[in-house]
Amino acid sequence: MVTDLTMPHGLPLTLKLIDGSMLLYWGIAALGCFGLLHLPKEAMYAGYGTPHVDAWNWSFAPIDLAFALTGLLAVRMARQGDPRWRPYALISLALTFCAGLMAVSYWALTSDFDPAWWGPNLALVGAALWWTPRLIGSHG
Repeated sequence: MVTDLTMPHGLPLTLKLIDGSMLLYWGIAALGCFGLLHLPKEAMYAGYGTPHVDAWNWSFAPIDLAFALTGLLAVRMARQGDPRWRPYALISLALTFCAGLMAVSYWALTSDFDPAWWGPNLALVGAALWWTPRLIGSHG
């Protein structure tokens, strides 16, 4: 049985990979925004470099940073034996699900299917759908 003090096996790695990748993405995006790194348009999302689509992309920064930081905080709390890790992990997973679903919805509405952008966003949705019921179901 999983207790409030123990994070399920595999969840810490999942959160570290997803949340670390998101922080890396936004770090690279910020460097590109400030002209400190050249990001080739062909490697980016459809519409990259246009004001409205770039604004759409940047509108995800708050939710992405929130889920990344709460997820990493949950891992840290669990490692320290702090039972408050569970609500932070659930908040992180809920925001992860929303961010991934919003992005996929946008690409679907624009009829733009690019596996390089759909894949990671569907992975966000899938990870949240996998772990959320396990956290809720294992709460004693």
